[in-house]
Amino acid sequence: MNPLLHDLLPIFAIGAGATLVMDAWLLLLRRLGIATLSFALVGRWVGHLLRGRVRHAAIARTAPVRGELALGWLVHYATGIFFAALLLVLTGPGWAARPSLLPALALGLVTVAVPLLLIQPAMGAGIVSRHTPTPLKNCLKSLATHGVFGLGLYLSASLLAALPA
Repeated sequence: MNPLLHDLLPIFAIGAGATLVMDAWLLLLRRLGIATLSFALVGRWVGHLLRGRVRHAAIARTAPVRGELALGWLVHYATGIFFAALLLVLTGPGWAARPSLLPALALGLVTVAVPLLLIQPAMGAGIVSRHTPTPLKNCLKSLATHGVFGLGLYLSASLLAALPA
């Protein structure tokens, strides 16, 4: 097998697996009647970002962009894969062979800074959701979701490590 492919496969598998776990969590929240962010809005933000517009008063009221839902999902999974790569850079490649929960969970929780400090303000929700009706609830929901992502990093790596070589 190509050495580059050999190095990238675990990153893609762990990142996509963790993002899938996160998506299962978001689906559960929706089934329980708890609102979650539409990835179409993420795609809309990225679509406008590619055209040079970073900040919006309210992304939901911003003009839609063509293919925004697909773009949002693509960015969502690419971000999960990027964070898996970051985890392996921080822990070393040996972590994927013998995963442990703490580094994965810690990284998952730290990643909540991206939406709270960057994405939400750019989409009009303000830093740590302060421009929303329920900032604390939104922050706690984001923290829980990113904790689930961290758990997903660990579960995905554990499943990958258990597969025969």
